[in-house]
Amino acid sequence: MVQAIVGANWGDEGKGKLTDLLAEESDIVVRFQGGANAGHTIITDQGKFALHLLPSGVLHPEVVNVLGSGVALDIPELLGELKAVSDRLGFMPKLLISDRAQVLTEYHVALDCYEEERLGKASFGSTHSGIAPFYADKYAKIGLQVCQLFDKDLLRRRIENAVAQKNVLMAHLYHRPLLDAEQLTETYWALGQQIAPMVTDTALYLHDAVSAGKRILLEGQLGTLRDPDHGIFPYTTSSSPLAGYAPVGAGIPVRAIDEVIAVTKAYSSCVGAGPFVTELFGDEAEELRRRGGDAGEYGAKTGRPRRVGWFDAVATRYGCMLQGATAVAVTNLDVLSYLDEIPVCVGYRVDGQVTRRFPVTPLLDRAEPVYERLPGWKTDIRGIREYANLPENCRKYIEFLEKETEMPFRYLSNGPRRDEMIAR
Repeated sequence: MVQAIVGANWGDEGKGKLTDLLAEESDIVVRFQGGANAGHTIITDQGKFALHLLPSGVLHPEVVNVLGSGVALDIPELLGELKAVSDRLGFMPKLLISDRAQVLTEYHVALDCYEEERLGKASFGSTHSGIAPFYADKYAKIGLQVCQLFDKDLLRRRIENAVAQKNVLMAHLYHRPLLDAEQLTETYWALGQQIAPMVTDTALYLHDAVSAGKRILLEGQLGTLRDPDHGIFPYTTSSSPLAGYAPVGAGIPVRAIDEVIAVTKAYSSCVGAGPFVTELFGDEAEELRRRGGDAGEYGAKTGRPRRVGWFDAVATRYGCMLQGATAVAVTNLDVLSYLDEIPVCVGYRVDGQVTRRFPVTPLLDRAEPVYERLPGWKTDIRGIREYANLPENCRKYIEFLEKETEMPFRYLSNGPRRDEMIAR
Protein backbone atom coordinates (compact mmCIF):
# COMPACT_ATOMS: atom_id res chain seq x y z
CA MET A 1 0.00 0.00 0.00
CA VAL A 2 1.51 3.31 -1.12
CA GLN A 3 -0.16 6.60 -0.15
CA ALA A 4 0.90 10.10 -1.17
CA ILE A 5 0.14 12.92 1.30
CA VAL A 6 0.19 16.25 -0.55
CA GLY A 7 -1.01 19.84 -0.20
CA ALA A 8 -4.06 21.11 -2.09
CA ASN A 9 -3.29 24.81 -1.72
CA TRP A 10 -0.35 27.14 -0.97
CA GLY A 11 1.37 24.88 1.55
CA ASP A 12 1.00 25.07 5.35
CA GLU A 13 -2.09 22.84 5.21
CA GLY A 14 -1.13 20.49 8.05
CA LYS A 15 0.34 17.59 6.07
CA GLY A 16 2.81 16.73 8.83
CA LYS A 17 0.08 15.88 11.32
CA LEU A 18 -1.69 13.53 8.90
CA THR A 19 1.59 11.89 7.87
CA ASP A 20 2.55 11.40 11.51
CA LEU A 21 -0.87 9.88 12.23
CA LEU A 22 -0.77 7.47 9.28
CA ALA A 23 2.91 6.66 9.94
CA GLU A 24 1.84 4.79 13.06
CA GLU A 25 0.43 2.10 10.76
CA SER A 26 3.16 2.37 8.11
CA ASP A 27 6.60 0.90 7.53
CA ILE A 28 8.29 3.69 5.57
CA VAL A 29 7.85 7.47 5.17
CA VAL A 30 9.52 9.16 2.19
CA ARG A 31 10.17 12.86 1.54
CA PHE A 32 10.25 13.13 -2.25
CA GLN A 33 10.97 16.83 -2.96
CA GLY A 34 11.85 20.20 -1.47
CA GLY A 35 14.26 21.00 1.28
CA ALA A 36 14.38 22.70 4.66
CA ASN A 37 12.39 25.66 3.34
CA ALA A 38 9.10 24.66 4.94
CA GLY A 39 7.97 23.11 8.19
CA HIS A 40 5.66 20.32 9.25
CA THR A 41 4.43 20.81 12.82
CA ILE A 42 3.43 17.82 14.95
CA ILE A 43 2.21 17.97 18.55
CA THR A 44 2.60 14.91 20.77
CA ASP A 45 2.71 14.19 24.51
CA GLN A 46 6.37 15.24 24.35
CA GLY A 47 5.52 18.67 22.99
CA LYS A 48 5.65 20.37 19.60
CA PHE A 49 8.04 19.23 16.86
CA ALA A 50 8.64 21.52 13.87
CA LEU A 51 10.24 19.31 11.20
CA HIS A 52 11.86 20.98 8.20
CA LEU A 53 13.85 18.33 6.33
CA LEU A 54 13.19 15.15 8.26
CA PRO A 55 10.19 13.07 7.13
CA SER A 56 7.21 13.18 9.50
CA GLY A 57 7.64 9.51 10.41
CA VAL A 58 10.70 10.19 12.60
CA LEU A 59 8.62 10.34 15.79
CA HIS A 60 7.87 6.61 15.45
CA PRO A 61 10.87 4.40 16.39
CA GLU A 62 9.99 1.52 14.06
CA VAL A 63 9.36 3.60 10.93
CA VAL A 64 12.12 3.86 8.32
CA ASN A 65 12.40 7.42 7.02
CA VAL A 66 13.79 8.11 3.56
CA LEU A 67 15.09 11.27 1.91
CA GLY A 68 14.63 10.55 -1.78
CA SER A 69 16.58 11.73 -4.79
CA GLY A 70 14.23 14.67 -5.33
CA VAL A 71 15.13 16.30 -2.00
CA ALA A 72 17.37 19.36 -1.61
CA LEU A 73 19.74 18.00 1.04
CA ASP A 74 21.02 20.71 3.39
CA ILE A 75 23.41 18.55 5.42
CA PRO A 76 24.10 20.90 8.36
CA GLU A 77 20.37 21.56 8.69
CA LEU A 78 19.65 17.82 8.58
CA LEU A 79 22.29 16.92 11.18
CA GLY A 80 21.16 19.68 13.53
CA GLU A 81 17.52 18.68 13.20
CA LEU A 82 18.30 15.00 13.65
CA LYS A 83 20.22 15.67 16.86
CA ALA A 84 17.55 17.97 18.27
CA VAL A 85 14.78 15.46 17.55
CA SER A 86 16.69 12.41 18.83
CA ASP A 87 17.69 14.22 22.03
CA ARG A 88 14.03 14.95 22.79
CA LEU A 89 12.72 11.52 21.75
CA GLY A 90 15.38 9.46 23.50
CA PHE A 91 16.06 7.38 20.38
CA MET A 92 17.72 7.89 17.01
CA PRO A 93 15.17 7.78 14.16
CA LYS A 94 15.82 5.35 11.34
CA LEU A 95 16.92 7.45 8.37
CA LEU A 96 18.14 6.59 4.86
CA ILE A 97 19.46 9.16 2.37
CA SER A 98 19.46 8.62 -1.38
CA ASP A 99 22.92 8.46 -2.90
CA ARG A 100 21.38 10.31 -5.86
CA ALA A 101 19.99 13.20 -3.83
CA GLN A 102 21.71 16.52 -4.46
CA VAL A 103 23.42 18.69 -1.89
CA LEU A 104 22.20 22.18 -1.04
CA THR A 105 25.32 24.21 -0.25
CA GLU A 106 26.09 27.33 1.74
CA TYR A 107 26.54 29.30 -1.48
CA HIS A 108 23.00 28.38 -2.56
CA VAL A 109 21.72 29.98 0.65
CA ALA A 110 23.91 33.05 0.15
CA LEU A 111 22.80 33.52 -3.46
CA ASP A 112 19.14 33.15 -2.46
CA CYS A 113 19.50 35.90 0.15
CA TYR A 114 21.45 38.21 -2.17
CA GLU A 115 18.92 37.84 -4.98
CA GLU A 116 15.91 38.55 -2.78
CA GLU A 117 17.75 41.61 -1.45
CA ARG A 118 18.52 42.76 -4.99
CA LEU A 119 14.90 42.35 -6.07
CA GLY A 120 13.60 44.38 -3.14
CA LYS A 121 9.85 44.92 -3.39
CA ALA A 122 9.72 42.64 -6.45
CA SER A 123 11.05 39.65 -4.46
CA PHE A 124 9.27 36.27 -4.52
CA GLY A 125 8.93 35.80 -0.76
CA SER A 126 11.75 33.25 -0.51
CA THR A 127 12.49 31.59 2.84
CA HIS A 128 16.20 32.31 2.21
CA SER A 129 16.91 28.57 2.31
CA GLY A 130 18.74 28.36 -1.02
CA ILE A 131 16.06 26.39 -2.83
CA ALA A 132 15.86 28.27 -6.16
CA PRO A 133 19.68 28.42 -6.69
CA PHE A 134 19.91 24.75 -5.69
CA TYR A 135 17.38 23.55 -8.26
CA ALA A 136 18.86 25.89 -10.88
CA ASP A 137 22.22 24.14 -10.41
CA LYS A 138 20.61 20.70 -10.45
CA TYR A 139 19.02 21.27 -13.83
CA ALA A 140 22.06 23.13 -15.16
CA LYS A 141 24.02 19.97 -14.19
CA ILE A 142 26.52 21.76 -11.96
CA GLY A 143 25.05 20.50 -8.69
CA LEU A 144 26.58 17.96 -6.32
CA GLN A 145 25.10 14.49 -5.91
CA VAL A 146 25.53 12.88 -2.51
CA CYS A 147 27.53 10.06 -4.08
CA GLN A 148 30.09 12.62 -5.31
CA LEU A 149 30.95 13.64 -1.73
CA PHE A 150 32.98 10.48 -1.20
CA ASP A 151 35.62 11.02 -3.94
CA LYS A 152 37.60 14.09 -2.90
CA ASP A 153 39.20 14.77 -6.27
CA LEU A 154 35.83 14.48 -8.04
CA LEU A 155 34.24 16.68 -5.39
CA ARG A 156 36.91 19.35 -5.86
CA ARG A 157 36.41 19.39 -9.63
CA ARG A 158 32.64 19.67 -9.26
CA ILE A 159 32.92 22.54 -6.79
CA GLU A 160 35.54 24.38 -8.85
CA ASN A 161 33.24 24.19 -11.87
CA ALA A 162 30.31 25.61 -9.91
CA VAL A 163 32.37 28.29 -8.18
CA ALA A 164 33.70 29.59 -11.50
CA GLN A 165 30.13 30.56 -12.38
CA LYS A 166 29.07 31.72 -8.94
CA ASN A 167 32.02 34.07 -8.51
CA VAL A 168 30.99 36.01 -11.60
CA LEU A 169 27.69 36.71 -9.86
CA MET A 170 29.40 37.43 -6.55
CA ALA A 171 31.78 39.95 -8.09
CA HIS A 172 29.64 41.70 -10.68
CA LEU A 173 25.98 41.34 -9.65
CA TYR A 174 25.98 41.12 -5.85
CA HIS A 175 29.38 42.72 -5.04
CA ARG A 176 30.13 40.14 -2.36
CA PRO A 177 33.30 38.21 -1.38
CA LEU A 178 34.35 35.44 -3.76
CA LEU A 179 33.83 31.78 -2.92
CA ASP A 180 36.81 29.62 -2.00
CA ALA A 181 36.64 26.27 -3.82
CA GLU A 182 39.27 24.62 -1.61
CA GLN A 183 37.49 25.59 1.60
CA LEU A 184 34.17 24.37 0.22
CA THR A 185 35.75 21.06 -0.81
CA GLU A 186 37.01 20.44 2.71
CA THR A 187 33.66 21.41 4.21
CA TYR A 188 31.56 19.10 2.04
CA TRP A 189 34.05 16.25 2.20
CA ALA A 190 33.77 16.35 6.00
CA LEU A 191 29.97 16.59 5.88
CA GLY A 192 29.88 13.62 3.52
CA GLN A 193 31.74 11.53 6.07
CA GLN A 194 29.16 12.41 8.71
CA ILE A 195 26.18 11.21 6.68
CA ALA A 196 27.92 8.24 5.00
CA PRO A 197 26.36 5.57 7.28
CA MET A 198 22.87 6.71 6.23
CA VAL A 199 23.53 6.89 2.47
CA THR A 200 22.26 4.09 0.26
CA ASP A 201 20.48 3.26 -2.99
CA THR A 202 17.04 4.21 -1.71
CA ALA A 203 15.39 3.54 -5.08
CA LEU A 204 16.39 -0.11 -4.82
CA TYR A 205 15.35 -0.19 -1.16
CA LEU A 206 11.91 1.20 -1.99
CA HIS A 207 11.53 -1.08 -5.02
CA ASP A 208 12.05 -4.08 -2.75
CA ALA A 209 9.66 -2.59 -0.17
CA VAL A 210 6.92 -2.13 -2.77
CA SER A 211 7.43 -5.70 -4.00
CA ALA A 212 7.16 -6.95 -0.41
CA GLY A 213 3.86 -5.11 0.11
CA LYS A 214 5.18 -2.68 2.73
CA ARG A 215 3.01 0.28 3.75
CA ILE A 216 4.69 3.41 2.40
CA LEU A 217 3.81 7.09 2.81
CA LEU A 218 5.12 9.62 0.31
CA GLU A 219 5.22 13.01 2.01
CA GLY A 220 5.05 16.17 -0.08
CA GLN A 221 6.07 19.67 0.85
CA LEU A 222 4.07 22.84 0.11
CA GLY A 223 1.03 22.47 -2.19
CA THR A 224 -0.40 22.55 -5.69
CA LEU A 225 -0.39 26.33 -6.02
CA ARG A 226 3.37 26.43 -5.41
CA ASP A 227 4.06 24.05 -8.31
CA PRO A 228 6.35 25.71 -10.91
CA ASP A 229 4.20 24.49 -13.82
CA HIS A 230 0.65 24.58 -12.48
CA GLY A 231 0.85 27.04 -9.59
CA ILE A 232 0.85 30.82 -9.23
CA PHE A 233 4.08 31.29 -11.20
CA PRO A 234 6.46 32.99 -10.53
CA TYR A 235 5.45 32.87 -6.84
CA THR A 236 6.21 29.17 -6.69
CA THR A 237 8.76 26.80 -5.29
CA SER A 238 11.41 25.21 -7.52
CA SER A 239 10.40 21.54 -7.35
CA SER A 240 7.05 19.93 -8.02
CA PRO A 241 4.89 19.29 -4.93
CA LEU A 242 2.43 17.27 -7.03
CA ALA A 243 1.71 13.60 -6.37
CA GLY A 244 2.65 12.99 -9.99
CA TYR A 245 6.25 13.87 -9.09
CA ALA A 246 6.29 11.62 -6.02
CA PRO A 247 7.34 8.47 -7.92
CA VAL A 248 10.19 10.42 -9.53
CA GLY A 249 11.47 12.06 -6.35
CA ALA A 250 11.12 8.85 -4.35
CA GLY A 251 12.30 6.42 -7.03
CA ILE A 252 9.32 4.09 -7.33
CA PRO A 253 7.11 3.17 -10.31
CA VAL A 254 4.14 5.48 -10.89
CA ARG A 255 1.81 2.49 -10.88
CA ALA A 256 2.78 1.76 -7.27
CA ILE A 257 0.75 4.65 -5.83
CA ASP A 258 -2.61 3.40 -4.53
CA GLU A 259 -4.02 6.55 -2.96
CA VAL A 260 -3.50 10.32 -2.98
CA ILE A 261 -4.74 12.30 0.03
CA ALA A 262 -4.82 16.06 -0.51
CA VAL A 263 -4.69 18.17 2.65
CA THR A 264 -6.44 21.52 3.01
CA LYS A 265 -7.38 23.77 5.89
CA ALA A 266 -10.97 24.59 6.84
CA TYR A 267 -10.01 28.14 5.84
CA SER A 268 -7.08 29.38 3.73
CA SER A 269 -3.55 30.36 4.72
CA CYS A 270 -0.28 30.98 2.98
CA VAL A 271 3.28 32.13 3.61
CA GLY A 272 4.99 34.02 0.84
CA ALA A 273 4.09 36.35 -1.98
CA GLY A 274 1.62 36.02 -4.83
CA PRO A 275 -2.11 36.38 -5.48
CA PHE A 276 -4.39 35.17 -2.69
CA VAL A 277 -7.99 35.88 -3.63
CA THR A 278 -9.74 35.33 -0.27
CA GLU A 279 -7.09 37.12 1.81
CA LEU A 280 -8.30 38.94 4.91
CA PHE A 281 -6.77 42.06 6.41
CA GLY A 282 -6.90 44.07 9.61
CA ASP A 283 -8.66 42.89 12.76
CA GLU A 284 -10.58 40.13 10.94
CA ALA A 285 -7.33 38.61 9.69
CA GLU A 286 -5.56 38.97 13.02
CA GLU A 287 -8.40 37.25 14.88
CA LEU A 288 -8.33 34.24 12.54
CA ARG A 289 -4.51 34.18 12.60
CA ARG A 290 -4.42 34.29 16.40
CA ARG A 291 -6.90 31.42 16.73
CA GLY A 292 -5.23 29.32 14.01
CA GLY A 293 -4.05 26.18 15.75
CA ASP A 294 -1.85 25.66 18.80
CA ALA A 295 0.60 28.47 18.03
CA GLY A 296 -1.45 30.58 15.65
CA GLU A 297 -0.81 31.08 11.96
CA TYR A 298 2.93 31.66 11.86
CA GLY A 299 5.33 29.82 9.55
CA ALA A 300 7.07 26.81 11.15
CA LYS A 301 10.24 27.60 9.21
CA THR A 302 10.22 31.39 9.01
CA GLY A 303 8.08 32.47 11.95
CA ARG A 304 6.43 34.92 9.55
CA PRO A 305 2.72 35.67 10.06
CA ARG A 306 0.78 33.63 7.54
CA ARG A 307 -1.63 35.41 5.27
CA VAL A 308 -5.11 34.07 6.04
CA GLY A 309 -8.47 34.04 4.30
CA TRP A 310 -11.71 32.14 3.94
CA PHE A 311 -11.94 28.69 2.36
CA ASP A 312 -11.35 28.93 -1.39
CA ALA A 313 -13.30 26.16 -3.14
CA VAL A 314 -12.06 27.31 -6.58
CA ALA A 315 -8.40 26.95 -5.62
CA THR A 316 -8.97 23.75 -3.63
CA ARG A 317 -10.96 22.03 -6.39
CA TYR A 318 -8.17 22.91 -8.83
CA GLY A 319 -5.52 21.74 -6.36
CA CYS A 320 -7.21 18.39 -5.81
CA MET A 321 -7.65 17.92 -9.57
CA LEU A 322 -3.94 18.49 -10.26
CA GLN A 323 -2.96 16.21 -7.41
CA GLY A 324 -5.22 13.44 -8.67
CA ALA A 325 -6.61 13.26 -5.14
CA THR A 326 -8.70 10.27 -4.13
CA ALA A 327 -9.67 11.83 -0.78
CA VAL A 328 -9.23 15.02 1.24
CA ALA A 329 -8.10 15.69 4.79
CA VAL A 330 -9.27 19.01 6.26
CA THR A 331 -7.33 20.52 9.17
CA ASN A 332 -8.01 23.28 11.73
CA LEU A 333 -11.77 22.75 11.63
CA ASP A 334 -11.98 23.68 15.32
CA VAL A 335 -10.49 27.11 14.62
CA LEU A 336 -13.74 28.29 13.01
CA SER A 337 -15.87 27.56 16.07
CA TYR A 338 -15.93 31.24 17.11
CA LEU A 339 -17.76 32.49 14.00
CA ASP A 340 -21.46 33.34 13.67
CA GLU A 341 -21.27 32.73 9.92
CA ILE A 342 -18.52 31.40 7.69
CA PRO A 343 -17.92 32.68 4.15
CA VAL A 344 -16.81 30.18 1.47
CA CYS A 345 -15.44 31.35 -1.86
CA VAL A 346 -17.37 29.51 -4.61
CA GLY A 347 -16.26 31.55 -7.61
CA TYR A 348 -14.05 34.38 -8.85
CA ARG A 349 -15.22 37.55 -10.54
CA VAL A 350 -12.63 38.43 -13.20
CA ASP A 351 -13.21 41.48 -15.41
CA GLY A 352 -16.93 41.39 -14.61
CA GLN A 353 -17.39 37.68 -15.34
CA VAL A 354 -17.85 34.98 -12.67
CA THR A 355 -15.90 31.75 -13.11
CA ARG A 356 -15.45 28.56 -11.09
CA ARG A 357 -12.19 27.80 -12.90
CA PHE A 358 -8.80 28.63 -11.40
CA PRO A 359 -7.11 31.08 -13.80
CA VAL A 360 -3.50 31.87 -14.69
CA THR A 361 -1.62 34.36 -12.52
CA PRO A 362 -2.25 37.58 -14.53
CA LEU A 363 -6.03 36.95 -14.33
CA LEU A 364 -5.77 35.80 -10.72
CA ASP A 365 -4.26 39.18 -9.86
CA ARG A 366 -7.57 40.77 -10.93
CA ALA A 367 -9.89 38.20 -9.37
CA GLU A 368 -12.41 39.03 -6.63
CA PRO A 369 -14.02 36.35 -4.46
CA VAL A 370 -17.68 35.37 -4.78
CA TYR A 371 -18.89 34.12 -1.40
CA GLU A 372 -21.66 31.97 -0.03
CA ARG A 373 -22.15 32.31 3.71
CA LEU A 374 -22.94 29.38 5.97
CA PRO A 375 -24.11 29.51 9.61
CA GLY A 376 -21.43 28.78 12.20
CA TRP A 377 -21.76 26.25 15.03
CA LYS A 378 -20.51 28.45 17.89
CA THR A 379 -19.35 25.61 20.13
CA ASP A 380 -16.02 23.94 20.87
CA ILE A 381 -15.62 20.74 18.83
CA ARG A 382 -12.27 19.58 20.22
CA GLY A 383 -12.47 16.15 21.80
CA ILE A 384 -15.18 14.90 19.43
CA ARG A 385 -14.12 11.63 17.78
CA GLU A 386 -17.19 10.68 15.73
CA TYR A 387 -18.47 12.62 12.74
CA ALA A 388 -22.09 12.13 13.79
CA ASN A 389 -21.36 13.90 17.08
CA LEU A 390 -20.25 17.13 15.44
CA PRO A 391 -22.75 20.02 15.56
CA GLU A 392 -25.21 19.97 12.67
CA ASN A 393 -23.89 23.23 11.17
CA CYS A 394 -20.33 21.88 11.31
CA ARG A 395 -21.40 18.80 9.36
CA LYS A 396 -23.27 20.99 6.89
CA TYR A 397 -20.12 23.06 6.43
CA ILE A 398 -18.05 19.96 5.62
CA GLU A 399 -20.70 18.61 3.26
CA PHE A 400 -20.91 21.98 1.48
CA LEU A 401 -17.11 21.95 0.98
CA GLU A 402 -17.34 18.40 -0.37
CA LYS A 403 -19.95 19.48 -2.90
CA GLU A 404 -17.99 22.55 -4.00
CA THR A 405 -14.63 20.77 -4.31
CA GLU A 406 -16.18 17.58 -5.73
CA MET A 407 -14.11 15.50 -3.31
CA PRO A 408 -14.83 13.21 -0.32
CA PHE A 409 -13.48 14.60 2.97
CA ARG A 410 -12.16 11.53 4.79
CA TYR A 411 -10.16 13.02 7.67
CA LEU A 412 -11.24 15.97 9.82
CA SER A 413 -8.73 17.49 12.21
CA ASN A 414 -10.43 19.22 15.13
CA GLY A 415 -7.41 20.16 17.24
CA PRO A 416 -3.62 20.49 16.96
CA ARG A 417 -2.65 17.26 18.74
CA ARG A 418 -1.92 14.10 16.77
CA ASP A 419 -4.94 12.28 18.29
CA GLU A 420 -7.44 15.05 17.49
CA MET A 421 -8.63 13.63 14.20
CA ILE A 422 -11.95 12.22 12.98
CA ALA A 423 -11.78 9.48 10.34
CA ARG A 424 -14.93 9.07 8.26
